[in-house]
Amino acid sequence: SNNALHLAARVQTMHAGPGRDHYERKLAEHKSSREALRSLKRQLAKVVYRHLVADQAHRRALAS
Repeated sequence: SNNALHLAARVQTMHAGPGRDHYERKLAEHKSSREALRSLKRQLAKVVYRHLVADQAHRRALAS
């Protein structure tokens, strides 16, 4: 859900790591804090989706 992604993005901006690096890079590109956070949320959504797809493929492989 958008709320979960928002919370995850906010937490990542507060702690050192790839999420914060992405956020700070967007700020350095003269994006507003809202735009930088939106970009981070998009990146997190992509990561979550890839994990869901990989998990589904793994479960199918185990079932056959």
